[in-house]
Amino acid sequence: MVPFSKILIPIDFSERCLGAARFAIPLAERFHSEITLLHVEPPPEGNPDGGIDREVPPEKRLRDFLVAAFTHLNVKRVLRTGPDVAHEIVQYARQYGSDLIMMPTHGYGAFRRFLLGSTTAKVLHDTSCPVWTGAHLAQGPSAEWINPTTILCAVDSDAGTEKALKWASQLASELDTDLVLVHVEPRLTRSEEYDSKEFDEQVIAEANQKMTELQVAAGTRAQVVIRAGIVAHAVARAVKDLETDLLVIGRRSDPTSEGLGLNTYGIIRESLCPVVSV
Repeated sequence: MVPFSKILIPIDFSERCLGAARFAIPLAERFHSEITLLHVEPPPEGNPDGGIDREVPPEKRLRDFLVAAFTHLNVKRVLRTGPDVAHEIVQYARQYGSDLIMMPTHGYGAFRRFLLGSTTAKVLHDTSCPVWTGAHLAQGPSAEWINPTTILCAVDSDAGTEKALKWASQLASELDTDLVLVHVEPRLTRSEEYDSKEFDEQVIAEANQKMTELQVAAGTRAQVVIRAGIVAHAVARAVKDLETDLLVIGRRSDPTSEGLGLNTYGIIRESLCPVVSV
């Protein structure tokens, strides 16, 4: 739960990685967090491409990474070796009690295969820690993001939704930010372009009743937006319409299930703002 006392940032020295790291700065400043910069170096036999800039040892690259940007913060720099980057990330987060993992959805260059979607997906599936992702945010936060005004929480009927809602509510309270819930109702078959007044009134009423029950259980009283259409598209449209600064979603709650659920990665990929998967 928030606030974040320990933030873990896996790094591969790519530009997207720089963006994710820069997003951590305002959070660390706000919550006085300890930041861990974790680089996983594959063993030589598992790295035929030779890595990024093999003339510079990974220890030095890690030591020099964003030194000026992090100079006023409590930062640890950790180098690990292993063929499975996602496994090392998850193990470190578990071992040292990370409160948040912040990582881009894609890396590129010689290390591309190590921070592609498969690695992010595995971290999302295997860790119990909230995971921050940003698909289109290589440059880091805009000035407006430092003081966010809207947190959107996507909710459905899965049991994990209540956990995500409680997490989003606590963060919104800590940041003095508006919290809005968006629910994509699968029984609504009309275009997501329509306003809710055009939808079947009974279905809307039932959906709102579900959201009321969910909020009673979670102890929240947020505005609710009901949308129709393909889930990832509908959530992305809500993010844009509501000028959302941060989107919070729940991961599949059954630890024995395979995969991430049908919509999690699609939402992350299409969202115009950072996404925290709880």
